[in-house]
Amino acid sequence: MAATSPSAPTQSPTENVAIKTESETENGVLFGAEDVPVRRDPVIPLLAPVSGLQPLTWSQDHRLAVCTTSSLSVMELVCDVHSSKRDLTLHRTSIPVSSEVHKLRVGPAEEQAEAMEKFTTHPDPAVRQVFMADRVMNPLVGVHKGIKYASWSPLGCDSSGRCLLACLSLDHRLTIHHSYKRLEWNMLVDLTKMYSRRLKERGYAKKDGQPSQANLLDFDELQRRFRMQTPLRMEWSSVYTIKQVQTDNTCLDVEMVLLAVLMENGDLVLWKFVLPFLNGSDVVFYDIIESGVTRPSDLAWWEYESADRRMSGLIIGSEVGPVKIMPVSLSGVKGYFTLRHPVILWKECDEIAVENLKCVPMIHPIHKSSCSLIVASRGCYVFWCLLMISPAGLNVHNSHVAGLHSLPVVSLAVSQHNVAVYTCSIDGWIKKLTPTFTENTLIFNQEDMLRPENLTDGRILGISVSCNGAYIALASTQGIVDGYHPVSRTCQVHFVTLKTAETASVLLLNSPTQNLFKLADLLDLMRWNILKNKCIPALLQQKLDRKIQEVDSPYFWRLKLFLVRILYQSLQAPHTDQCWKPTQEDGKVFVQDGEEEDGEEDAAQEESEQSGAKLLKRESPTEEMAEVQAWIAAVETHLMRENMKKVLGVVYLNTWITQNTSIPTCGLIDYLARDANDRAAEVLIGHIKKKMNKQTFVERCSLCEATLPFTDHKQAICENGHMWLRCVLSYQACQTLTFRRCLLLDSIARLPEPEDPEWIKKILQSSCSLCDSPMI
Repeated sequence: MAATSPSAPTQSPTENVAIKTESETENGVLFGAEDVPVRRDPVIPLLAPVSGLQPLTWSQDHRLAVCTTSSLSVMELVCDVHSSKRDLTLHRTSIPVSSEVHKLRVGPAEEQAEAMEKFTTHPDPAVRQVFMADRVMNPLVGVHKGIKYASWSPLGCDSSGRCLLACLSLDHRLTIHHSYKRLEWNMLVDLTKMYSRRLKERGYAKKDGQPSQANLLDFDELQRRFRMQTPLRMEWSSVYTIKQVQTDNTCLDVEMVLLAVLMENGDLVLWKFVLPFLNGSDVVFYDIIESGVTRPSDLAWWEYESADRRMSGLIIGSEVGPVKIMPVSLSGVKGYFTLRHPVILWKECDEIAVENLKCVPMIHPIHKSSCSLIVASRGCYVFWCLLMISPAGLNVHNSHVAGLHSLPVVSLAVSQHNVAVYTCSIDGWIKKLTPTFTENTLIFNQEDMLRPENLTDGRILGISVSCNGAYIALASTQGIVDGYHPVSRTCQVHFVTLKTAETASVLLLNSPTQNLFKLADLLDLMRWNILKNKCIPALLQQKLDRKIQEVDSPYFWRLKLFLVRILYQSLQAPHTDQCWKPTQEDGKVFVQDGEEEDGEEDAAQEESEQSGAKLLKRESPTEEMAEVQAWIAAVETHLMRENMKKVLGVVYLNTWITQNTSIPTCGLIDYLARDANDRAAEVLIGHIKKKMNKQTFVERCSLCEATLPFTDHKQAICENGHMWLRCVLSYQACQTLTFRRCLLLDSIARLPEPEDPEWIKKILQSSCSLCDSPMI
């Protein structure tokens, strides 16, 4: 049962409450049945054992990072529209652990070697044993190999508009990576080396800049220098927009993100990344915050946003129990306020470590105001804290949820949509906590999460929930095979559904993000459902058509295109007939009497009628597939025409009279003019023709200088037969050997050229106009 704060009303919630997780429709009626967890194939075997306290991390661009002893394994969930397989489509990559020996430098090499020799043979056993047992100060004991922790940045941080990956190894090396050419990983910067270099330049001084009077032969000083550059955790902030003054005194909006690194001595080191982050020169040291926590354990960002007001802080958990928020000061952010002093969330020192710290922004359903829910595991309990900002100040309500598990909680995950907390203990039981708001506090309803049969024998090592709460990933051991424990310990990753297809369809129709790529986990549930049933749900189709009539947003047209494409894949039957093998219906011909011949003619006539009926049955699926193909072509044409009008609008607003651009303006005008019923296109064409003043600028083939006619939005063919693919964003002919490709392989996009104006470069930064996927 949930223990609430003293100010909470006396209320005893019952256990095993049936919780309805489906969203409500416009009429207030729940859509779909109760969500039942179902394991999805395939089960992913890992090449090495899992490492780290929180081994699973799911990104906003639907990539799952798994920490192992040999590498950081990354699995990308892709909604494949070109495959009829019902299994999950996962693209696997990995970042290997560096083989380079990493040693922290805390002073001159001679002085550090002298200190090592001194404390190895120190006469005081208390000092000698502490030094010998510390793997950071004394690497001769043996350094663990593997990944300690991984953290994903928000969307839009790298050059492709995707997430950066911060990786912390067990030998305390902190590096930043990005996916180069989609399936390749490239290290951008080593923050551990940068920070060590900075500390060396400052003489290993504290924040005040005063150098220490002690040297490395003092054990406390040696320990301080090691702890001040040993990272424990790192977390990314959300994206901030700051004003940057240019040389001509104009202000330019620049996006940036902060990475907070928690050191072993309790210091918080903030690094500033200017977006899009391309290389190590775009990261600068921002600030250092001394928290005063001597034994820190975990870290999380607290970010509050209401209207034009923003606040943020860093939540620090301790190994001895206390939890507090440290203020973070940001300059140049519009509407940003800074906390005046640290906020204590829990002050009892009961020697129960704070782990799996999470913070979720929410809207209070009673007060209709922004609030934050902070949860963490403390042994067998779950600590929670509700932060609300009122005119009187910051209100803190905290307590613990008791009675969840009999053994310590090893992993905790939070679903952002319809907030739910999932906890997992050492014994493998997974519990789901759903918060219920009262006037001043929270009450958590508990229920056991049903586990598939093949997950009951293995030990669960970690859990993580996808971005929109469609799947939960579980890292577990292999379990018992044929009644025996396996000789080698093999770890696996399982994917279990948390929502039904009906619930996913409601979330897709009512999503405020209006971006298919950001909702890929929900789309995969719909893909799975359509491939199983070989049809689009009638209720979903009706509601989608109604949304298109009411709003006519490109998002709903893209959703419709996705559903129809999956329907087309479901209608394609697998090739099971063997054309080379003779059929058993072919018989031998005998010379018989006339009566027998008449009988054979009647039998042949019946067989022909039956074969004709079979042909009719075989033609009906063909006709259905032809109808679906025509449906796909109609939706694609609509999306292309709308994007063409958008591109022509940008051309009209950013060009002078009779100015030639690389965008085929005349070709787009002729293509749009084919539909005489499009009034918006007719008006736009009239304005552009008036500005062009009867001049035409044509594209030419780079091989033969022949004119490239605009007859198709996908490709351009000159009179000499040279074919070039067209960019889906600007409709220019890509006459180079390199270009970008959509994540779902729908279309291509041209790379920006140095001579392109800024408005063309902005067009080329957009996502795919057919599926919202980034161009890579």
